Amino acid sequence: MSGETDLIKLYSARILELAADIPHHGRLEAPEASVKRRAPLCGSTVTVDICTEDDTITDYAAEVKACALGQAAGSIVGQHIIGARFDQVVAARDALKDMLKNDGPTPAAPFDGLEVLRPARDYKNRHASILLTLDATVDAMQQARAAQPCD
Repeated sequence: MSGETDLIKLYSARILELAADIPHHGRLEAPEASVKRRAPLCGSTVTVDICTEDDTITDYAAEVKACALGQAAGSIVGQHIIGARFDQVVAARDALKDMLKNDGPTPAAPFDGLEVLRPARDYKNRHASILLTLDATVDAMQQARAAQPCD
C-alpha cells in the first residue's frame, strides 16, 4: 500500500495540471531543426522543432507523447523556452538530470518550475521520459547551429 500512496503523491494535482496544458504543442511549419527522441524503457517520445537566431530560440513547438511526468516537463519547458539561449538549455538539462539522479539543486530560472518533478527522483524508470524534451531541444539547437535561420 505504501508504494501506491507514493505513486499517488508523485502524480500530484500540479503535475496533472501541467500535463494537461503543454504550451507550443504541435509542430512548426518550417523548422530550422527538428529532433525526435524516444525513451526506450517506457516508449515515451518527444519531437521538438525550433528556429534560432544567435544561439537563442525564436520559435518552438513540441509534440509530447509521454507519461504525465514527461508531459509536465514538456509543459514547463514550453512555457519558458522561447528566448532561451543554448547555454541556458544545456544547463537546465544538466541540472534536471542532476536533480533527478543525485538530488542536486533545482534548475535555474526560467526553468526552476522543474522543481515540481523532484519527487520522481526515486523512480529511475521515469527519468528518461522527464528528460526527453530538454534532451531533444539541446540536440535541435546543436543541429540549428549549422542551419539557416527561419524567415
